[in-house]
Amino acid sequence: MTNLIIHFSKYVIIVLMIFYTLYSFLVFTYDDEERQASLYRKQNVLTLLFHFICFLVIYLEEPKIETIYFYGAQVVFFLAAIILYTTLYPRIARVILNHMLMLLSIGLVMITRLRFEQGIRQFVFMVLALAVSLIVPVIVRKVRSLAELRLIYGIVGVVSLLAVLVAGGISNGAKLGFTIGPVNIQPSEFVKLLFVFFVASSLYKKRDFRNVCITTIVAAAHVLILVISRDLGAALIIFVVYLVMLYCATGKFVYPLAGLAAGSIAAFGAYHLFSHVQARVIAWKDPIASYDEQGYQVAQSLFAIGTGGWFGMGLCQGMPETIPVATSDFIFSALCEEMGIFFGLCLILICLSCYMMFLNVAMKFRSVFYKLVALGLGTCYIAQTFLNIGGVIKFIPSTGVTLPLVSYGGSSLISTMVMFAIVQGLYLLREDEERIIEKKRQKSR
Repeated sequence: MTNLIIHFSKYVIIVLMIFYTLYSFLVFTYDDEERQASLYRKQNVLTLLFHFICFLVIYLEEPKIETIYFYGAQVVFFLAAIILYTTLYPRIARVILNHMLMLLSIGLVMITRLRFEQGIRQFVFMVLALAVSLIVPVIVRKVRSLAELRLIYGIVGVVSLLAVLVAGGISNGAKLGFTIGPVNIQPSEFVKLLFVFFVASSLYKKRDFRNVCITTIVAAAHVLILVISRDLGAALIIFVVYLVMLYCATGKFVYPLAGLAAGSIAAFGAYHLFSHVQARVIAWKDPIASYDEQGYQVAQSLFAIGTGGWFGMGLCQGMPETIPVATSDFIFSALCEEMGIFFGLCLILICLSCYMMFLNVAMKFRSVFYKLVALGLGTCYIAQTFLNIGGVIKFIPSTGVTLPLVSYGGSSLISTMVMFAIVQGLYLLREDEERIIEKKRQKSR
């Protein structure tokens, strides 16, 4: 009976994921709030069902009372997140909240399946992140001076990255952060958020050539420090975010073209200067040929995805532990091996739905500053998602970034949940603006 449940669970998981993904896009076609609310509730039910089935399989595979307690604590967390957010902020973007919870549940399932201790640590970070993220929308909504803190954003960002460069610990050949007791802090995860606010505050009023040059110098300082620290993933994300925000702020296509030209030259130089860049390119070009050295990670990732096929091996039935750093950088491979390529495609579509909501918030803002912030955060999120999944499937060279909300890592998790909370605050702010405009129209009538 146990084997039967485990075998058929993979098909149930895929069906639940397909329906959840379908509702993610179907909700955009409805204008009726009641029908939208119904879809949101269905998404919550699907998330909890997915979570329950996965932990049932984990428990049946290795019956431990700790698994039951841990599952119960997570259910309380998800219900508390839904109740607290919807009670404190009745008009939040439910799609963003639901996607955040679904992605968190997916990550917790796979991390717990691979390493129970890491799953507990990830859950602790989730609780801390939720406590922080519940405050963020109030700050975004009430503090009107966020656009005037350009100098603070720039200085704090550059100083934080310099501190890592000078005194940070080395992990896999790169200086990523500081280790304080059992906790490793990566400032670059939070600097990405500050950088978005810096660019938005710098370009929302003045977009003349002089101001663009000053902003570009500070942006180049961020990227250069990250490159010297060998944190190439974060450097590339900040580079892409800046080019997108610069183009949208100025409307001049020459700026991103010049940026791409400079980035190409820099990439060519980095390839010849840094051995670890060469190793990643070699692994990308032919991971099988360099299987014993540089190509081992990517090759194991491709083997895992190919082994899983469309429907996966089934949760706890594969061997994702053979994939290096399977709980962080290569968690997408582990998910595809055990839950299938269909599941992986649905995961990508959920991430795209998040990005669409970020853009939706940006487009409907009248304030240029808030518009740029929403756009920058959306670009930051989708760029990191693309770099992670693209590296895992050998579409691009691996950059060592995590899959937001899914991969193991406290700094990445907290910064991404704060990012989603900022967008929620922007969504509420936009709702406030629309209500004020509607009241003015009614008075004029």
